[in-house]
Amino acid sequence: MNLLELEDDLTRLTLAPDIGASIVNWTVRSSGQPLLRHADEHALNTGLPGKLGCFPLIPWSNRIAEGGFDCPDGWLALAPNSLTDPLPIHGSAWQQSWEVVSRSENEVVLQLDSTTPFAYRARQRFHLNAGKMSIELSVTHLAEHAAWHGLGLHPYLPRTANTRLQAAAREVWLCNEKKLPTQLSALPLEWDFQQLQPLPESLVDNGFCEWNGHCLIRQPDLGYELDCQASGSDYYLLYCPVGLEFFCIEPVSHPVNAHHLPGRPGLRLLEQGQAIELGLTLQYRPFQADAPNS
Repeated sequence: MNLLELEDDLTRLTLAPDIGASIVNWTVRSSGQPLLRHADEHALNTGLPGKLGCFPLIPWSNRIAEGGFDCPDGWLALAPNSLTDPLPIHGSAWQQSWEVVSRSENEVVLQLDSTTPFAYRARQRFHLNAGKMSIELSVTHLAEHAAWHGLGLHPYLPRTANTRLQAAAREVWLCNEKKLPTQLSALPLEWDFQQLQPLPESLVDNGFCEWNGHCLIRQPDLGYELDCQASGSDYYLLYCPVGLEFFCIEPVSHPVNAHHLPGRPGLRLLEQGQAIELGLTLQYRPFQADAPNS
């Protein structure tokens, strides 16, 4: 398996281009402390991006209902692409092998030329500097006929009893049993992350709207915090499974099933040669639980 390692003075990043251009691990060099959910050898050997640290969502995020979606030149049929979900999910880039375009000690650019479900070119640029990981994600439409595009990133983060999250949003999509959005709602108190809050004990698998892209993840039990900023992302998905030691906060360009929501919020209709981008930075900072404002 082709693994790549990047380093700066503080952190080390391991990537798996052959497994959907996924992040395997991002750790503190001095201590080995994982900054994303730790992926051990067993997780890596599954070959599944969902067992690793983070993977890209291209050319859409999350689930699409009704077996496909309408484009200007007709219906684009989609088949389920995951053994764990009955609906097409997360696009196609995460299930393909990417190529290395360029590489240095603290930066790598990966590229995928895909024909599924239509022709597109995806790029990811990873850069480390002074404990900050920057990810730049882009997709260029290559097919002759226009199609709807969206982008996202799917990081997995450690969760302890004292994990705290700040990610201010104004509304949330409520979902049905198929995990598809049904209506916009004001934020329930336990889902209001205007200020640092503990994660809910009950299941959360919902899309949050009108987000400014800023997120703070404080991990006092693990001795650090991540100050994060997304661009090209007015939405985030929050996934908090019950009884598991991880959670996901995913910057995305559109809500779940946006292809079938009125106005297709957040999606972009791209003609051949047109592109969209999404970015995410995560700044690592050591953190002491008894520090001021903790």
